[in-house]
Amino acid sequence: MAGGLFALLDDIAVLAKAAAVSVDDVAAAAGRASIKATGVIVDDTAVTPRYVEGLSPARELPIIKKIAIGSLRNKLVFILPAALLLSQFLPQALTPLLMLGGTYLAFEGAEKVWEKLSGHSEHEADQAHEEGKVADEDAITSGAIRTDFILSAEIMVISLNEVASEGLVSRAAILIVVAILITLLVYGVVALIVKMDDVGLHLSTKDGARASIGRGMVAAMPKLLSTLSTVGIAAMIWVGGHILLVGLDDLSQEYGWSLLHHPYSWVHHAEEWVHNATGPLGGILGWVTNTVGSAILGLIVGAVVVVILHLIPRKSGHEAPAVSEPQTEKH
Repeated sequence: MAGGLFALLDDIAVLAKAAAVSVDDVAAAAGRASIKATGVIVDDTAVTPRYVEGLSPARELPIIKKIAIGSLRNKLVFILPAALLLSQFLPQALTPLLMLGGTYLAFEGAEKVWEKLSGHSEHEADQAHEEGKVADEDAITSGAIRTDFILSAEIMVISLNEVASEGLVSRAAILIVVAILITLLVYGVVALIVKMDDVGLHLSTKDGARASIGRGMVAAMPKLLSTLSTVGIAAMIWVGGHILLVGLDDLSQEYGWSLLHHPYSWVHHAEEWVHNATGPLGGILGWVTNTVGSAILGLIVGAVVVVILHLIPRKSGHEAPAVSEPQTEKH
C-alpha cells in the first residue's frame, strides 16, 4: 500500500515537472513571439494616446480601459480562432497573409512620413482645433478599437508565424499569453504616458525638488510623444520591410521562384560582409545593415502604395474638369 502511494506521488511529481517545463516553454515562446512583433507594439503604443486628446482628464483612463478591453476581445475572440484555423488547415496561406500585413505596415509608415513632409497631418489637426470639434467618446472608442484590430491582427499573425512548428494546443496557449501580455503592456504604458502630465502638474505645485521634477515631466511630455511617434514610424517601416524580405525568400523556396530570392540574398550578403569586415562590432553592425536593408524595402513598397492610394487619385481629381453648380433662373 505504502509502495503504491509513493509510486503515485512519484508520478504526480513527474507530471508536475512536465507541466512546469511546459509552462516555461510557453512563456519562452510567447516572449520570442512578442519580440518579433515589437514594431507593431511600439506603433500601437504611439498611436493610442492620440485618441484621448481633447478629453477631460477624468475621462482619459476610462476610455483607455474601454479600448484595452476591445483590443483583448479583438485578439482572443476574433483573431485567435481564425489564425489557429488557418495555421492548422491552410498553413500555406500564412506567408501571403503575413506579407499582406507587412505591406500594410510599410504603407502606414510611409504614409506618416509623407504626412510629416507635406505638413498634411498638422494642417488637419489645426483645422480641427480651429473648428472646435467636440470629442465623441463612443466614436473615439469604436474608432480606436477598429484601428487596434488591424494592429492586433499583425501582432497575432507575426507571433503565430514564430511558433508555427508547435502543436495546436501549444500554439493556442502561446497566443493567449501573447495577447494578454501585449495588451497589458501596451495599454499600461499608454495609461502612464497619458497621466504623466497630470502627475507632473501635481508635483509642480509642491515645494523643492518635487516641483522641479513636476515641471520637467510636463515639459518632457510633448518630446516623449514626438519621439515615440518617430520610433513607431521607423519600426513600422523596418518590420514591414523585414516581413516582406523574409516572405519573398519563403515563397521563392516554396514555389521555386528564384527571382523573389534576390532582395533577401542582397541584404543577407551585405549583412555577412559587414559582419566579417568590422571585427568585434560585426554582430551589431551586421544587424544594423539588415535593418537598414529591410527599412529600404519597406519604404519603397510603402511609398508605392501611398502613391497608388493618395497621389494618383488626387492628381486625377485635379485634372478632372470642374463641374459648375446649377444656376437658378432669375425672374
